[in-house]
Amino acid sequence: MSGTPPPERGAPAPVPDRDPGLQPERTRLAWRRTTLSGAVAAVLAARTALQRDASAVSVLAGSLTCVLWLCLLFLAHRRITAVAASPRPSALGPRHATALALCTVAMAGCGAVLITG
Repeated sequence: MSGTPPPERGAPAPVPDRDPGLQPERTRLAWRRTTLSGAVAAVLAARTALQRDASAVSVLAGSLTCVLWLCLLFLAHRRITAVAASPRPSALGPRHATALALCTVAMAGCGAVLITG
């Protein structure tokens, strides 16, 4: 038997600290994979935009993709830092999640412009 008494009836159960196991590492690696895939998209967009016969729209879409990747990188770094800094990090906030989703959708849109144009 453990030395802690059982919780009283109706009392909320104590919340254990975050598992110090591999979950934080998996989260960090997932964010790194996301930023790496964004980097690949940005490099391919820049490569496409810098071709000799590239139109102004292609150059704009390639530049915008690179800027969006930098925003994605910044937001992901903030989240990685927040997860690593606290034993119980807060959930991903709606503003943060919306910004990440918008960056992703806008990068996909820029990619579609580069492929078709």
